[in-house]
Amino acid sequence: MDKILQLQKVNKDFGAGKVVDDVSFTLRKGQIGCLLGPSGSGKTTLLRLIAGFETADSGKMILHGQPVSENGNFVPPEKRRIGMVFQDYALFPHLTAKGNVGFGLRGQSREVKEKTIRSLLEKVGLKQFGDNYPHELSGGQQQRVALARALAMEPEIILLDEPFSNLDVTLRENLSREVRRIIKDQGLTALMVTHNQQEAFAMADEIGVVMNGRMLQWGTAHELYHKPSSMDVAAFIGEGVMVDGFIVEGVGVRTSLGMIKNTLLKGPGEGALVDVLIRPEDIVHDDNSECVATIVQKEYRGPNILFTLRTFNGENILSLVPSHHNHNIGEKLGIKVEVEDLVYFPKDQHRSAA
Repeated sequence: MDKILQLQKVNKDFGAGKVVDDVSFTLRKGQIGCLLGPSGSGKTTLLRLIAGFETADSGKMILHGQPVSENGNFVPPEKRRIGMVFQDYALFPHLTAKGNVGFGLRGQSREVKEKTIRSLLEKVGLKQFGDNYPHELSGGQQQRVALARALAMEPEIILLDEPFSNLDVTLRENLSREVRRIIKDQGLTALMVTHNQQEAFAMADEIGVVMNGRMLQWGTAHELYHKPSSMDVAAFIGEGVMVDGFIVEGVGVRTSLGMIKNTLLKGPGEGALVDVLIRPEDIVHDDNSECVATIVQKEYRGPNILFTLRTFNGENILSLVPSHHNHNIGEKLGIKVEVEDLVYFPKDQHRSAA
């Protein structure tokens, strides 16, 4: 696939320290990418740098094979062939949905312009709402008008800044799937910013975890969840806890939960102390197990219950079990460990396996 967007060691400092710190990644044609991170992580500044609303202090940005920011050379936003969907939609309140979509369509005949507007409103499922003003539309409908307006400019890449943050949970989930379908159907490339992991997983082909201005890892949702590159990524993506363990070469990692077998371990040698990532789905309810833990907290989630369990040595772990296993706080729960993807991080210490 062709490279549509490339960032190479991009930096931005607003005076109180680096907001964007040596960030590099690549987005290919037809992909939907996502910058995922907590508030203040620098992800929105990255989006504004790509759009041309801010100027990078150093590094290189390439769009459509052409540098747009490098060594003082700067291509302005209007020449970057980018469509932008803002967090607050930024619709003109005095214009109808048709007027907003067609705002940037200049140099076209009235007939061609109207045909384009009708086609775009139909693509986003708003064919019958063209004469409505923004205040007459729901949040989800306003979002789709903003998307149609961005599509009207025939961009090669669309940038979306926290596109679903103003919507309720159910609408957010449904609209994220719908927006992904629209972008994919149009064969476009997109990059979105969000702090919401579920949005990122639902929308994006590849996700970059951004913290303190740095890109910690760029990869698929599966890679981030099952193969996090650092403890920061492991702690941020999904749910889970770290438990103490030590390497037994040729066997696996010994923990308070027992031996987690894996004969393909790489890195630390015999006796190396490690932090082992245990996800809720790794802890399976088993009444016949000799390993038991005490329920200290429970969170009902419809089809499942998330139990916080305390092991005999005082470590807390999480277990996601079917909701018909409705045990009470204080009860003992038989558990067994079933880890498909063993993730651990060295402590730089050693211990005897004996």
